[in-house]
Amino acid sequence: MGRSLDIPHEWDAVIEMCTACLYCIGQRQATANEFMLDILYGIATDPGQRARNEDATSIFVPRSRREAQARGWMFALADGAGGHSSGEVAASRAVSVIAKGFEEAEEQTSLTSLLPRLIQHANAAVYDEALNPQWRHKGMASTIVSCAIRQDQAVVSHVGDSRCYLIRDGRAELLTRDHIWVEEQLRQGLISAAEAEISDSRHVRTRALGVAKFITAENTTVPVRAKDTLLLCSDGLYGKLGSDRLARLLNGRSEAPSVAAQELVREAVRLDGSDNATALVILIRSVEAMAMYRGRQYVRPAS
Repeated sequence: MGRSLDIPHEWDAVIEMCTACLYCIGQRQATANEFMLDILYGIATDPGQRARNEDATSIFVPRSRREAQARGWMFALADGAGGHSSGEVAASRAVSVIAKGFEEAEEQTSLTSLLPRLIQHANAAVYDEALNPQWRHKGMASTIVSCAIRQDQAVVSHVGDSRCYLIRDGRAELLTRDHIWVEEQLRQGLISAAEAEISDSRHVRTRALGVAKFITAENTTVPVRAKDTLLLCSDGLYGKLGSDRLARLLNGRSEAPSVAAQELVREAVRLDGSDNATALVILIRSVEAMAMYRGRQYVRPAS
């Protein structure tokens, strides 16, 4: 799990408790510095009709403005698979490895290279865990989606079919591509979108952590701005909601992302509930816009 934010005494504190008291964050007053990256987040999860919850999350919260500039924020979500609780172990192991690796990485490391490297470390950890006699032949595996935000850029890296959405101006844009068999068939024109919806292979993943020694993560980089919302979620959440409903539920949220996360999970479970459902909602309150001048980086004034 990432570190808690150590709030300097000159900041006003706004404490938001995430679902099930899993996380508690401190948030400085937004007017303290209008150019600083300012984030609120909330998490909600529900096992649905399943006996176990195999979803897991981890977060890295910078302890100071300097650390926010040098490292940034990091959010990760994993959806485990396997019998006899091996999925829980895989997902938990994956997100903890990524959070610890992000905290220990050299400052100012490129996020586009760091996240795939951390995902490879997580893959190796799950793969090694699966060799344990306790979990052997249990099908231990996990998805992973990780989002790191620094200044005014978000980098998303993922393996499997857990997703990241960007909600902006009332629309939800999918930033990830599902690594599932029907998606590959759809891209190659072998099946139609309607056939993909009912295919028996729609839950067969083509990439997952722990299946092989090496894995290739897929990266996306997007600029972010104030009032943007990012959503990390498992397939148990987005499977029945769809992007339009996600956008409606998250559009215009200026506070309380934990409440939004709870509403998303509650709605997903109401509509289906056959799988674990997890939502990690990230609200961008302000960004530290950067620009280059004569080879040096500087804060770009607000326009």
